[in-house]
Amino acid sequence: MLESLAAAFRSPELKKRIQYLILMMAVYVLGLHITIPGVDPSKLFGDGGAFSGGLVDMMDMFGGGAFKKYAIFAMGIMPYINASIIMQLLTIAFPSLAALQKEGPAGQKKIKQWTRWLTGILAFFQSFMMTMVLKNSNAINDNGLGWLYILYIAVILTAGTCFLVWMGEMITEKGIGNGVSMVIFAGIMVTLPFQLFSSAALAASSGVGGWFRFALLMLVFIATVAFMVAVTQAQRKVPIQNARRTVGNKVYGGQATHLPLKVNAAGVIPIIFAVSIQYFPLTIANALAQGNQDNWFVRFASGFAPGGSWWGSLIYALGILLFTYFYTAVTFNVADVTENLKKQGSYIPGIRPGKPTQEYLDKIMTRITLFGAIFLAIVALIQYYIPGWLGFGGTFSLIGGTSLLIVVGVALDTMQQIESQLLMRHYQGFIK
Repeated sequence: MLESLAAAFRSPELKKRIQYLILMMAVYVLGLHITIPGVDPSKLFGDGGAFSGGLVDMMDMFGGGAFKKYAIFAMGIMPYINASIIMQLLTIAFPSLAALQKEGPAGQKKIKQWTRWLTGILAFFQSFMMTMVLKNSNAINDNGLGWLYILYIAVILTAGTCFLVWMGEMITEKGIGNGVSMVIFAGIMVTLPFQLFSSAALAASSGVGGWFRFALLMLVFIATVAFMVAVTQAQRKVPIQNARRTVGNKVYGGQATHLPLKVNAAGVIPIIFAVSIQYFPLTIANALAQGNQDNWFVRFASGFAPGGSWWGSLIYALGILLFTYFYTAVTFNVADVTENLKKQGSYIPGIRPGKPTQEYLDKIMTRITLFGAIFLAIVALIQYYIPGWLGFGGTFSLIGGTSLLIVVGVALDTMQQIESQLLMRHYQGFIK
């Protein structure tokens, strides 16, 4: 990895792309600290506030802490992700959208434009409703402007989300890696130094035993990253034989290849679905009880949340398993893959084309998806127990969970893109 980075900086074009990425990330971090005037979000999002837990913590984690500060990037990139997921599900529900998506670049461009419009609508609705909650809780000083000031804040927050979407597209075009993923990556990583320093300070106050627990925490962190890398990269290679075709005096095909089936084909989406559903009652309970932790609804919702109780964690794990199978079935259509193999004249050795091939691939995907789902469940639950057992529950949260899985996935994807760019330039130089 270090060799690839060093080689990238020796290439003028790649160096320019990396510098563009760093510049955009600097702009993003700057925006995380530009707060909206007249807003005191600590009344809702601070310790003991009406929205001190639940979905608020998850949104704040993805947004680099901008949500609880109510900065211009408070809504983050999540409205765009939600819009993309909605459009992806709509293409399955409506055949006309599915046909439009298969039209190639023109159809995909149109769907992408609709996704942007939906992002703006979701961002404005979310900004307006959250600002209304702040207004009703006397956390906003509107200087007598009333509704006009609420609309003013909602427009600013919507513009912040639109700017992040534009930034993501520019990073994809002129930088390195997937732009939207890089924005989320930066939002999570910006909290890592603070968590490390806070944990080290806590360890220092506990003496030798504290430093031993801190070292153990770092070892578990590194081991978790290594485990994530191994499973994220893991794939089942199904052998594929291409049929020979004779065109004129030339023979095409006949070579053996493979169909790579990823063990974790669903990525981090099942964890986001499951945690969103389980945190929703806690968010509503905190809002209704105004931060009163003795309220029966708050106690029940806290137990229902991941890590709140053994049965809450069990429901969380089962939810991840369910959503992993669901999202894998949505993103990997076995029938379409089978049909494409048949059209290309390819087949799996020992398996007849058509329905037998579909049943064979479906059987393989069912088995490897089970392993991927168990991996996601373990990774998701680690963050609720390991830091707490070691005494760092309130200072370090990047062991396992959604955030670390996103960081590892984005880092691997970015490094693969850098290596592919280097390989392409190596071949170009060789040809010249």
